[in-house]
Amino acid sequence: MEGEWFIGVVVPARNEAPFIRNVLETIPENVDCIVVVNDGSTDGTSDEIQAAECASNLIELRLDGQGVGAAIDAGHQALLAHFEGPFVSVVMAGDGQMNPEDLRTLIAPVISGHCDHAKGNRFAHVDGVGAMPKHRQMASKILSAATTLASGQRIEDPQCGYTATSHEVLREWDWQRSWKGYGYPNFWLVQLAKAGWRIKEIPVQSVYGREQSGIRRLKFFTSVGMMLAIEHHRRNFSWLFNRNVTPHTLFAFIAYVIGWISLLPFISTDVEREIVARGLHPVFLTLFAWLVAHFFDRTATAMVRELRINAKARQET
Repeated sequence: MEGEWFIGVVVPARNEAPFIRNVLETIPENVDCIVVVNDGSTDGTSDEIQAAECASNLIELRLDGQGVGAAIDAGHQALLAHFEGPFVSVVMAGDGQMNPEDLRTLIAPVISGHCDHAKGNRFAHVDGVGAMPKHRQMASKILSAATTLASGQRIEDPQCGYTATSHEVLREWDWQRSWKGYGYPNFWLVQLAKAGWRIKEIPVQSVYGREQSGIRRLKFFTSVGMMLAIEHHRRNFSWLFNRNVTPHTLFAFIAYVIGWISLLPFISTDVEREIVARGLHPVFLTLFAWLVAHFFDRTATAMVRELRINAKARQET
C-alpha cells in the first residue's frame, strides 16, 4: 500500500516456468495483491506459481490461451473486484523482463494525481536499451511513429508493457472492445487518448535474458498496423461528431481531406495544378496536408485531456 492507495500487480504468464517464481518473489512487499493469469501454460508454470513465497496476497487465474491482452484484462478485472478503495494496477511480464525496483517510480505519478496511466520507457532509462536486439529496437521505432499518429500524442516506447493504471480508468474501461492479443499496449494508448486520460512515460530498465518471444513478426505488424489505422480514424470521427467538438478537430479533418484530394488522381485543384506546374509531385501537398492534420490532431488531443480534467475538477468542488 502507498498512502491511501492499494497496489495490485497483474502478471500474464504462458509457459514461463523458468522465470515466473523469481518474478513473483521479487515483487516489492508493499504490493497488496498479485494476480497471476496463467493463460494456457503446458509446462510447470502453475507449479512454480504455487511454490512461490510472496509477501503479498497471491491469486492465480487460469485461461485457455486467449492471448496476452485477454490475460491482462482478466487480471485488471480481478483487482477491480478485490479492492474497494483507490488502487493502482501494475502490469509485469511473467518472463522477468521488467525490473521490480522500477515499480515504485512507475506508480508514483498515478498515485500523486499527475497522470492516469504511466507506462515504461526503456529508451529514456539512463542505461539505455541494454541488450535489446537491434531488430526489436527498429520495430519499436516504427511502432512509436505509428502509435504517435494513432493516439495524437508523442509515444516513444509503445511496446513496453510495464504499466501502472489508475482504478478510475479501469472502472470506465470498455472490456468488451478491448484488444485480446499482442499489440494491447498500442490499443490501450489510443483508447486512453480518445477518452482524454493523461498518459506519462517513465524511464524503466530494459531487461533481456533467455526468454523467448511468441510473436510472429509479419502477422503482428499486419494486425497491429491495421488496428492502429482503424482506431485512429474511429478516435477522430468520434470527436468530429460530438457536441463538444473542438476547432482543432475540425481543422485536422479539413487538412486530412485536402491530403486525400491531392492524392486521388481524378480530383484536381488549382493548388495542385500550381504545384505540378512548378515541377513538384502532388504527393508533397498530400504529405504537407497530413502533417498539418497531425499537428491539429495533437492539439485536439490536448484539448480533450483538458476537458476531462476540468470536468473532474467541477465534480470535486
